[in-house]
Parts: sequence; C-alpha cells; structure tokens
Amino acid sequence: MIQLIDVSHGYETRHSRHTVIDNINFTIRRGEKIGILGRNGSGKSTLIRILSGAERPNRGTIIRGMRLSWPLAFGGAFQGSLTGLDNLKFICRVYGISHEDKVDYVLEFSELGKFFREPVKTYSSGMRARLAFAISMAVEFDCFLIDEIIAVGDSRFHEKCEHELFEKRRDRAFIMASHDTATIRRHCNRAGVLVAGKLRVFDDIDEAYEYYQASMA
Repeated sequence: MIQLIDVSHGYETRHSRHTVIDNINFTIRRGEKIGILGRNGSGKSTLIRILSGAERPNRGTIIRGMRLSWPLAFGGAFQGSLTGLDNLKFICRVYGISHEDKVDYVLEFSELGKFFREPVKTYSSGMRARLAFAISMAVEFDCFLIDEIIAVGDSRFHEKCEHELFEKRRDRAFIMASHDTATIRRHCNRAGVLVAGKLRVFDDIDEAYEYYQASMA
C-alpha cells in the first residue's frame, strides 16, 4: 500500500508562494491502477516526482509499503559520463540486485546497439528515454509511476512499451498522470482529478471525467 497523508508542496516566486499540491490524501493498494487527470501545470508531474522520492514535499507524510519505480522513461538521474551499461550497473547496486542477468534484456529492449557502451551524455533525449524505460522494466517494481503516456520512440516502439507494461505486468499497480482521458479510461480502474492543488479521487472513471470537464470550463 502507498498512502499520502496531508501532503502539500509549493514554490517561492518573486512575488508570493505558489502552492502546487494542497493537503492531498489518497491511498493506492497492490494491483490498483489510478489515473491522475489535470490540465498542463496542474501539478501532476510534481505529484509523480514526490511519490518517486525525487522531490520532497514541504509538508505531510508518504508511506511506501510497495517498491515504487522512478517516473518511466525519465533519464534525469543518469550519470552522463557513464555508459548506458555502467548506469544499469549503478542502478542495480542501488536496488541491491544483480545486473548480470539484465544486460541482454536492457540492450535488446532499448535498441541502443553499440551506443549502450557509450557515455549517456552523447545520447539523444529519445535514446535516454529508451534506456530509462528498459531499465525500469528490468528492475521489477510493485508500482510503476507514469508521467503522461509513454511516448518513447516511434509507434512500433511505443506499442512495445505498452505491451511490456500493461500486458506483461498487468498484476502491478501504477499511478498514471495524464490529461488524456482516453488513456485513463483504457488502463485505469480509478481516477483522481487535480485542480488548484486539490486532488479528488473517484471510483467511477466517468464521474472523474465529468468533474474534470467541469473544472476545465
């Protein structure tokens, strides 16, 4: 189970304090799929970063009773001077697992070829995203964090990513932040709507969609 209790977060601007997440409470259990709807700038990405541990909230408590992924396809934590292979080794050490049985999988899935053994700082953004997604699938998690739908590579690679995550790991939980209601309907069994820093969670996707549409008006 993952539980957020009275979580708030904001940033100082030149003129005032901007609150992005305001006293959020919600719980996700094993195998549950929850979508977070919200317009651009509503705080969806901030919420995902806070859940992953990449950013700490200003206030509140997060109970992580499941192993949470980093945001899928996010390569911001890579060490640029290290190769793709060395980054895989480093991440496996962080999670206390062996890298040896994962090298072939990551190399094949990422389709990096010879660049797998080149420094990540030489990668394009798409190559970094493919590496990050492949490593995310190689390191097994109980709950995956998805910031927008996985727009990695061309349509063929995109379909491969969706199959790997939504079909082969259908028993896992995930939290998907998106403004694409069709994606939320297709993959989630609950949905929350983030408006003005407040998160309202619905058991019925249609109710969530109606509330989201009303908030956009």
